[in-house]
Amino acid sequence: MRKLVLLGDEAIAQGAIDAGLSGVYAYPGTPSTEITEYIQASPVAAERNIHCKWSANEKTAMEAALGMSYAGRRAMVCMKHVGMNVAADVFMNMCTTGVNGGLVVVAADDPSMHSSQNEQDSRYYARFANVPVFEPATQQEAYAMIRDAFDFSEKHCVPVLFRVTTRLAHSRANVVCEDAREPNPLKLPTDPRQFVMLPAIARRKYAELLEKQPALVAASEKSPYNIYKESSNKKLGIIASGIGYNYLMENYPDGCPYTVLKISQYPLPYAQIAQMADQCEALMVIEEGYPLIEEQLRGFLNRGIKVHGRLDGTLPRMGELNPQIVAKAFGMEVHSGNPVPNIVMPRPPALCVGCPHADTYNALNEAIKEYGTGRVFGDIGCYTLGALPPYNAIYSTVDMGASITMAKGAADAGLNPTVAVIGDSTFCHSGMTSLLDAVIEQTPITVIILDNSTTGMTGGQDSHALGRLTSICKGLGVEEDHIRVIKPLANQHETNVKVIKEELQYQGVSVVIPTRECLQTLNRRMKNKNK
Repeated sequence: MRKLVLLGDEAIAQGAIDAGLSGVYAYPGTPSTEITEYIQASPVAAERNIHCKWSANEKTAMEAALGMSYAGRRAMVCMKHVGMNVAADVFMNMCTTGVNGGLVVVAADDPSMHSSQNEQDSRYYARFANVPVFEPATQQEAYAMIRDAFDFSEKHCVPVLFRVTTRLAHSRANVVCEDAREPNPLKLPTDPRQFVMLPAIARRKYAELLEKQPALVAASEKSPYNIYKESSNKKLGIIASGIGYNYLMENYPDGCPYTVLKISQYPLPYAQIAQMADQCEALMVIEEGYPLIEEQLRGFLNRGIKVHGRLDGTLPRMGELNPQIVAKAFGMEVHSGNPVPNIVMPRPPALCVGCPHADTYNALNEAIKEYGTGRVFGDIGCYTLGALPPYNAIYSTVDMGASITMAKGAADAGLNPTVAVIGDSTFCHSGMTSLLDAVIEQTPITVIILDNSTTGMTGGQDSHALGRLTSICKGLGVEEDHIRVIKPLANQHETNVKVIKEELQYQGVSVVIPTRECLQTLNRRMKNKNK
């Protein structure tokens, strides 16, 4: 057996490789990115020809993973929590079709919104879709559990949602690895209509999914990852899920004095919960994210028993948990350390010195100032920092690709001119269909596609747009005369202002493409070149 020091993300990746993975499909997004990057760097993955290229977005990633499962192979698809929104269409439907080869969907949630626009809880998607969730508490458990998730998926013919959160994904621990199994052979579905979701077939498949629910609950009640530890102290029963269990045990290194149910596999193990409710005077739920377990208990138990957690304020309703927050919930004395002196000033995030986006925003601000503020719609990426001083250049950031369609909607309302600012990778992810809508209606908007040749916000992964932006825009129907490529440099400022002004006056769809490589990837490339 090998022992490795791995991030939680890396433990998932290594566990998947050792489970006989044939392909991983993903779009980079913190805190999930390192899973795919680990597989991309793995010699074993290269030797086995495991597919590990980035996808255009989470929906295409999940569809490709489903296609690999259709062919009988084991596939994994990885994304951050908001990526589940993009992939929800295929996720909901493939939970009804079922799978052929094992299929695991890894959703990395970001409570406290360290690098996200919300802190939604992906467990709700699995509950919505009637499929199981595996939620590890440690890196070792993440490694073992991903292997078991593939077996479980194939045994029950359903996708498995594998949920982690930022703290587990980005912390390291020793992981003992097992021998790798061989990938599945090609094997087509035995039911040739399994994946044909015509209504008559979909009704049959949905009925089959509902019939599986008792077996999924029974599997949770027998799961080695759901552990019931009974205590003679019956004043309180504690239900702790995923990393919440770690936070609990850090406060009780010699053993918790209360009865504890650790939950890492869903659906909820109702028999064990009922046993705890019958024995204990009150319950406490410690779960990272939304109060999913707590909400279900209040309806399921119906015993009049007190249930404490995020809903009654015992734990905060918002944000990431930690051992101190959990300790405070139990009335323990909490030592928070000395306050940070006032001489340490907060340091807001900022664009890198010399970033090409800075020169673009300077030119855009000058070009549009005669029209007044509030006309520039932004998108998801490092360029979102253009909303902050000293630029104060963009006025919206909602979801991937929204800049173009929000600018279109504002133009439809009569706001003229309007501008959309979107990155090259985000444009390929979700902006192309938005641009097509504007082209079809010849909406008077100016779209600025910031081409820094990479997916900069998540570490410099290759962008699908590299060398293709002009031809993509032409293919979508933008008039060639109104596709303008500029160089975002300070010495090109006057020229760039002139180009943007001209396109703001055009009463149709225009695209301006500021093109200069991200400084971070440029520096990395030059260092590698000089080695």
